[in-house]
Amino acid sequence: MSEKVRGMAEDVEGLFEILSGDRRRQRQDASHQLAIIAHQDPTLLHGHTDELVDALYRPEAQTRWEVLDALSEVVAEKAGVLDGAYDGAETSLFDEGSSTVRLAAFRFLTRYGATSLERSDRVWGIIDEAIQCYHGDPDYRDMLGCLRDFARGDISVATRKALVTRVKFDADSGRGFLKSISEEIIDISKEAEKEAKKTAKEKAAPDDGEAKLAKKTSRKKVAKAADDEGDTASE
Repeated sequence: MSEKVRGMAEDVEGLFEILSGDRRRQRQDASHQLAIIAHQDPTLLHGHTDELVDALYRPEAQTRWEVLDALSEVVAEKAGVLDGAYDGAETSLFDEGSSTVRLAAFRFLTRYGATSLERSDRVWGIIDEAIQCYHGDPDYRDMLGCLRDFARGDISVATRKALVTRVKFDADSGRGFLKSISEEIIDISKEAEKEAKKTAKEKAAPDDGEAKLAKKTSRKKVAKAADDEGDTASE
């Protein structure tokens, strides 16, 4: 471990102590530093996922958006232990006082949902609701970028179809960035569907060895049947 990483790891312990404290300004500063560390080396926060989830319930908006930012960096490798972050993220997604919190929650939920078929189904309902709520907001541009990454993830067929249906209107009738990213989401989804069908076909088809064995077995059966017919005719 380098001196820099060792120093950051030591900082993490102290920052989480502050994050659980009762001083609002200090919590905000600590959460900001944790978000920076998460971008540099998310593994340093892997042992503190419970504290991060707990911090989603702090009253001040900045602490919540910084923690959501940190969770978005951690979730790729720790999604399995972040199921408890769902409720707090959902509450922040519909926070009436801060668009920054809403966007941070949207980003986390799309990254969380992109990690498995089951999680994609779990988050899609509230993601879809958020799309409808914030479609005309300035932050929707960034949300579209999150949806593009979501489309590239490990999401279910049902969720992918629902996503395509949701963005189709903008792909057909929108303009500029709204139209181009919506079209890209649809193209990504079509390509993913092709790959899924190709993989399923390859799994269903026997490999060369199996195919040759099956062909050889079939020939033996035909030859045996012919021999049996010949024996019967001789009798």
